[in-house]
Amino acid sequence: MRMPFRILTLAGLLLMPAEGWNGATDEAGVPPRLSLQELEGMLPPGTRLMVHPAAIEKFLAELDGAPPDWGTLYGRGHQDPGHDDRLFAFNRERDARRGGHEALEKAVAFLWTGELSRYDPGSDGFPIALGPKLVKTAWGMVRFKPEDVPANLNVTTDVIRREQWRRQIERGHPVEIDVVMSGKLIPDESIVYDFSHDEEGLGLIMPFVRVERVDFVLIDP
Repeated sequence: MRMPFRILTLAGLLLMPAEGWNGATDEAGVPPRLSLQELEGMLPPGTRLMVHPAAIEKFLAELDGAPPDWGTLYGRGHQDPGHDDRLFAFNRERDARRGGHEALEKAVAFLWTGELSRYDPGSDGFPIALGPKLVKTAWGMVRFKPEDVPANLNVTTDVIRREQWRRQIERGHPVEIDVVMSGKLIPDESIVYDFSHDEEGLGLIMPFVRVERVDFVLIDP
C-alpha cells in the first residue's frame, strides 16, 4: 500500500515521491543548517523528537518501566536452546503490558541518514537511499524503524545547492542529509527487543513507527 506522505518544504528542501506528483514550488534559498531545537519547533505540535539518549530513555520508561535484564535474556547466546524462547516470551509479555498505553497515541520523530544519488534531470532532483541511525542509551542500542521503509523518494532544492551537490557527487564524494520520519508506534508489537548481529550480547531495542511524514533537513552536529 502506498504510504500517505505529506509533501512539504522544510529548510529549503522539498520532499516528494518520485512519481505521482507534479506540482510546482517556488525557488527556495540555500537551506540553512538547523539546530535540533529549531527542528523540534518545526515538527507538528506534540511530536516528541527521539534523538538524544535521555529523551529516548524517558519515552521507553513511560511505556515499559525498566530495561530488560539483558544478561538473563541472552544466556549462552544463540547456542543456548532457550535463547529464542526467552526472547519471544519477553516480547509478548511487554506487548501485553504496553497495550492501550496513552504514550502509543503520541507522535514521535526520529532520524535516519540519507545519501543522494546522481542528479536525475527527468525529476529535477536526487534519488535518495535511506539508512538507520543507532543511538546508544542506558537501555541498550536503539534503532527506530519505519513499519514500511519509504521508497521512491526524490530530493529537490534550489539551483545553487543542486549544482553544488551534483558536482560533489560527480567527483565521487558522498552527499548525506538528515531524514526525519514522524508518526506513531504501531499498536501491536510496537517495540521489539533483540540482540545485535554485529556485537555478541549487545541488547538492541527497535520501536516500530507507522510513518506519516518525512522531512529532509540539514542538522548541525
